[in-house]
Amino acid sequence: MKPLQKLNRSGTDRMRTLGVNFVMLTSLCLLVGCEVKTSRVEPTKTSDKLSGEIRIDGSSTVAPITAIVAEDFGNANPEVEVPVGTSGTSGGFKKFVRGELDICDASRPISDSEKAELEKNQIEWVELQVAIDGLSVCVNPKNDWCKSLTVAQLKAIWEPESKITNWNQIDPSWPDRAIKLFGADTDSGTFDYFTESIMGKKGAIRSDYQQNTEDNLLVQGVAGDEDAIGYFGYTYYSTNQDKVRSLPISKTENAADAVSPDLETIRSGKYAPLSRPLFIYVTRKAITQPHIAEFLKFYLSDQGQKLVSEAKAVQMSDEQLKVARERLNAALPSGK
Repeated sequence: MKPLQKLNRSGTDRMRTLGVNFVMLTSLCLLVGCEVKTSRVEPTKTSDKLSGEIRIDGSSTVAPITAIVAEDFGNANPEVEVPVGTSGTSGGFKKFVRGELDICDASRPISDSEKAELEKNQIEWVELQVAIDGLSVCVNPKNDWCKSLTVAQLKAIWEPESKITNWNQIDPSWPDRAIKLFGADTDSGTFDYFTESIMGKKGAIRSDYQQNTEDNLLVQGVAGDEDAIGYFGYTYYSTNQDKVRSLPISKTENAADAVSPDLETIRSGKYAPLSRPLFIYVTRKAITQPHIAEFLKFYLSDQGQKLVSEAKAVQMSDEQLKVARERLNAALPSGK
């Protein structure tokens, strides 16, 4: 899949620019974006001139964060190229285990089989958490009947062999109208996390739904159909609140227990079971290259982490950030 090109705008235009890049990837003309009011963050320039390319691919959920970090890092280091691809977490890992990437964006932890492939190919790697996400279940704003859902209802809708085709099969008081389902495809870490969290088994899901690796296209699907429901990363909901409406989710059968996804509920874990960590995976060989080492240090710096919020994602807790920095420092070449 064609990578996102380096971004060249700041402030309120950043997320709109990201939307344009994602749309270009899929030859779609409808722009999905938002206004983001935040000050520009400039990375500290290093004393040594950096150059080279950083090969990044993977999760479309992590991509908006990585792309904004890459933009600011690239502006300070113009001879470093950082194209960001979006082939999905599993798609990115397929390239990563073959040694085709320096960094893999991932919205789920690496699997045992992927670890085995890396070991087989003699590729050492480091996992770094970079943010937190809350999978957001959303409906069209014209939907005035569904105010929240329970985990049990989500499972009934999405489980394999589900017989639910109309809204009134979930609640008799809801319209007798066909549900239009939108969700992540099988190469997406979002797909893996949603199925494991809601169905209790990774990959267990009905097959008759509109699926895509690109979250922007899922947003557009829900935004374009009054009877639609879909799930995607919090960044894509929070930057498109004028186009879709999120549903509070309850772990119990009591609708009063339902929790909406927002910065506080996701960061605290209260938005359960759909809160999750977001990662980048980097090869140890890549970390030995100065331009990649500096990019990673910037990503986890105070400056870089401000960009997580600019991407409308959720910043890590202080403890999570500390752990990530310690992992990176331990992996850096001596003296770096």
